[in-house]
Amino acid sequence: MSIDIETARKVAHLARIRVEEDRLPALAAEFNDILGFIEQLNEVNVDDIEPMTSVTPMRLKRREDVVTDGGYPEKVLSNAPDARVGFFAVPKVVE
Repeated sequence: MSIDIETARKVAHLARIRVEEDRLPALAAEFNDILGFIEQLNEVNVDDIEPMTSVTPMRLKRREDVVTDGGYPEKVLSNAPDARVGFFAVPKVVE
């Protein structure tokens, strides 16, 4: 798969990144380099390899999975730039 300038422009728009027109060819080339590296990684045979979380054998520490509200929502919301009706208010980002 190859990324052309128009696709790079579209990706930059979707990522909300302003890219000058003269930088689009370089961005497309970087995307192509990344995709080439991913294709190299896909060539590695990992069929009998067990996933690992660390290079040393150790178990992850786990906590009990309990749903809570944190116990102090007023303190958490006091840090928010805009909070309404007990929730964080954020700008709409979906077109």
